[in-house]
Amino acid sequence: MISYAYTAGLFGIDSYEVTVECHSDTKLSVFEIVGLPDNAIKEAKERVRAACINSHLPFPDREIIVNLAPADMRKEGSSFDLAILISILINAGVLENAHLAQDCCFIGELSLSGDIRRVNGVLCMALAAKEAGRKRIFVPYENAKEASVVSGIEIYGVKNVLEIIDHFNGLRPLTPVVYEPDKEEAIQAYPDFKDVLGQRAAKRAAEIAAAGGHNLLLIGPPGTGKSMIAKRIPSILPEMTFEESIETTKVHSISGLLDKDVSLITTRPFRSPHHTMSAPALAGGGKIPMPGEVSLANNGVLFLDELPEFNRLVTESLRQPLEDGKITITRTAGRLTYPCTFMLVCAMNPCKCGYFGHPTKECTCKPTDIKKYISKISGPLLDRIDIQIEVPSLNYKEMSQGEATESSADIRERVNKARKIMQERFKDDYKESGSPVTCNAQMEAKHIRKYCALSPDCSALMESAFTALGLSARGHDRILRLARTIADLDDCTDIEPQHIAEAIQLRSLDKKYFK
Repeated sequence: MISYAYTAGLFGIDSYEVTVECHSDTKLSVFEIVGLPDNAIKEAKERVRAACINSHLPFPDREIIVNLAPADMRKEGSSFDLAILISILINAGVLENAHLAQDCCFIGELSLSGDIRRVNGVLCMALAAKEAGRKRIFVPYENAKEASVVSGIEIYGVKNVLEIIDHFNGLRPLTPVVYEPDKEEAIQAYPDFKDVLGQRAAKRAAEIAAAGGHNLLLIGPPGTGKSMIAKRIPSILPEMTFEESIETTKVHSISGLLDKDVSLITTRPFRSPHHTMSAPALAGGGKIPMPGEVSLANNGVLFLDELPEFNRLVTESLRQPLEDGKITITRTAGRLTYPCTFMLVCAMNPCKCGYFGHPTKECTCKPTDIKKYISKISGPLLDRIDIQIEVPSLNYKEMSQGEATESSADIRERVNKARKIMQERFKDDYKESGSPVTCNAQMEAKHIRKYCALSPDCSALMESAFTALGLSARGHDRILRLARTIADLDDCTDIEPQHIAEAIQLRSLDKKYFK
């Protein structure tokens, strides 16, 4: 006799349906699992048997062969436990109304007592179940909120095996979990910009960067507020769209970083890894490839404090993700692609001691040491950073005045307004990869030609800057993207000379330090 149950497997942030086939025969008592299972799945034999016995359910004393189809794809993890058990119970005739389980998907890890434990990647698997035409999905109780985000499919959170048995046998029907966006968790509280004294130029640069999704480099002596400003950027980022929230939640779900009480991430992530991290930790990888910091920062901010202290291999691994908005990890087990559309924010001192160019404190570094320190930032990486702004030391008057400064809410209002202008402009535009354009920083050459047309005065100003600053073609395009964002903040349809001038000023700092 053959019985069937359905579950889902993970492949990167994508998922695919897995058919669990159970065959039993009156031979020796044998239990085998086939279909390219990893060690965690092979060990499911003992978990399933113990869960059955401790739940006071009959475990067939027969030959049992379980196949996980498609058999040519590697299966990993413990989320297949529940579906394996259900297929065996159907085969043994324990599950009444078993025909009702044919349009269901079962996901969860079993404990020896029959309890169902939470697993990673449930949101991705719920989406795959919906695409496969399943009408109902049974997931661990702690994953129910996460799965409830998927509409068009009934989500049931279960605590143990007996709850599922009683549900199908009509003894104690379960109630589907309904997603309630109005009860979504409050936005994470980030520090407010009103705490930052002075530094108007740096705050203006942060506003432009947040509005257009541009990369930002803050350079200056110690204690000037570089990290303080960077950590407040999430508080002025535009609101996430539902699609962005789903994509970000999927990445955090498969990484096991999604809190059990959170159904959907609605606040843009802020990742600030330490400079001792490795390249695989940043880009992603491992024996079983997992998302790195660039993917965990997807649709949010990746902050690298003390940029020159990072290993050169680490910083150079950022070049391709910054351009493509995705990263592909190739291993013998397969090739996985993760999204990584993030805003890069970096902070650094101008030299090892930190006081090169300081108006009052003397720099103790030798010229060769300064050059060596600065040269840790490669030209190609620097060329990908749209805004490079100096954060100078504050004098006593600026510190003691305590004048009222704009709050993050005020700045965010302008940023949201500018981002809505961009979304309306790009509503029918897509990148070569097929993904939609959502902000000015994502514009490709065809979009720049279409939306960044220059008047004769603007063109003359750009030509002068191109020659004087020795810009690359990439640098030229990034200035145009910046100018487009500044114009959007000013609610101007066309790019004007003052927008070009400000964009050039925000881009030209590298000539002072990175000669």
